[in-house]
Amino acid sequence: MPLRLRPADTTFYDLFAEQADHLVVGARLLAEMLGEGNDREATAKAMRDAEHDCDESTHAIVRRVNSTFVTPFDREDIYSLSAGLDDVMDFMEEAVDLVILYGVDTLPSETAGQVEVLQRAAALTADAMPRLRTMKDLEEYWIEINRLENQGDKTYRQIVARLFNGSYEALEVLKLKGVVDSLEHAIDAFEKVANTVEQIAVKES
Repeated sequence: MPLRLRPADTTFYDLFAEQADHLVVGARLLAEMLGEGNDREATAKAMRDAEHDCDESTHAIVRRVNSTFVTPFDREDIYSLSAGLDDVMDFMEEAVDLVILYGVDTLPSETAGQVEVLQRAAALTADAMPRLRTMKDLEEYWIEINRLENQGDKTYRQIVARLFNGSYEALEVLKLKGVVDSLEHAIDAFEKVANTVEQIAVKES
């Protein structure tokens, strides 16, 4: 472990947990948006609010880094982890926004698989963030996130194959692919977060 001149500011752990909790909310709202019988405009507004809350948590972490002499782990790793969590929310919010902007009524049924992966990854990430305090019991987290990302990749390829099988009009393909691409980017961003956590854990072990 690196030498500490004085106790590190533990507020960072709370802020990372807060960021991850926003992702759980975002994944739930995403599921609502892509479900049936919901007020999509209201859900989109709630997602924008959640994205704003996540941004605020990100800014709080940056301000804390810039004003803290001793951090719990490397500053660059703190920046990377916070930015990675923020990226996940941005991609989920983007997917919701595109549904509204493109006037998408129905998405391929396989899209539900992407959303399930995102909800599971959000829950796992929220559960893992408090364990940064001890850097213990984190390996199963990044292993499972990697498995989920692989599952998401497979689902994504199935969706793209379906979009290009001639069942959809060209314009509809472009709209739907925009949404599923955003979902895929969000899943990839979760894996990036897990990779960052793994790197931090290795450095601090």
